[in-house]
Amino acid sequence: MNEVTHLINDIKNGNYKPIYFLMGEEPYYIDKISEYIESNVLDESEKGFNQVVMYGRDVSIEEIVSSAKRFPMMAEHQVIIVKEAQDLSRTIDKIESYANQPQPSTILVFNYKYKKLDKRKKAYKAISKNGVLFESKKLYENQVADWIRKVLGGKKYNIEPKASQMLVEFLGTDLSKISNELEKLVSVLPAETIISAQHIEENIGISKDFNNFELRKAVGEKDIVKANRIITYFAQNPKNNPLVMTISLLNSFFTQLLMYHGLKDKSKASVAKNLGVNPYFVDDYVTAARNYPMRKVSQVIALLRDADMKSKGVGGNALSQSDILKELLFMILH
Repeated sequence: MNEVTHLINDIKNGNYKPIYFLMGEEPYYIDKISEYIESNVLDESEKGFNQVVMYGRDVSIEEIVSSAKRFPMMAEHQVIIVKEAQDLSRTIDKIESYANQPQPSTILVFNYKYKKLDKRKKAYKAISKNGVLFESKKLYENQVADWIRKVLGGKKYNIEPKASQMLVEFLGTDLSKISNELEKLVSVLPAETIISAQHIEENIGISKDFNNFELRKAVGEKDIVKANRIITYFAQNPKNNPLVMTISLLNSFFTQLLMYHGLKDKSKASVAKNLGVNPYFVDDYVTAARNYPMRKVSQVIALLRDADMKSKGVGGNALSQSDILKELLFMILH
């Protein structure tokens, strides 16, 4: 995120590079940087003649280079943006000769999503020398809540740990989806708001009481009544609560619980660091560890793997998704 801020600030200050090669597994930052260049480098009066958007599936490297070598008309720069540039992956190495001697008045942007250039190739070295190579890496699930907090902090908002965890569990690690939901929140809530689970429920539609976070907490506490209420709700709303997601999150929780049992230092700071969780949630693991000794945790992980196979139609005797979850929860909690 700091690298993105530095890059955007350079562009804002007019410190342009002739090539921006934006690549990697996480499309969110690739889009953000590209959109900023598209919107801000040229004035509206200059864009008609000097800004071109191409798509990788429709052009060749030779055509891109030919356009990049032209001079701008009545402007200091021209901007060429190649979207979906990963469609050029078989021929992308041909950009090397242009990258060695790029046109100074051209700002050439490649949106190379879900892939990255081979560092051993000459094209990589040429772009590194004369342009910007930016790799947008996918965030791990345990990093997303902190990303949400930082994004909201930049907009003068804060968020409770439970609320951010609800977003992660409902939306996964797709930063574009999460960003869209955060925009909804900040559009209806005043600045300085501390966003709560109630705000998430009212504005995004994720139940604050019936979600995977609350199910995980109920299972950890061995609260059988609460756990059964939640899975009943899940059965009534299967589209919003897919079994595969529930199994995945429970598996993650019990895997972390296994790690917790193996820690010598069980201080809050140590647990949070080693498990990759917010310190706010450490007490959940302390409680669960009392209810599930290490041997039981290993058994639960095996049960979760079995349920995952049944959910995919292997050895489930045609059980419904809700029946698989009910059976799983019964065996975990008893």
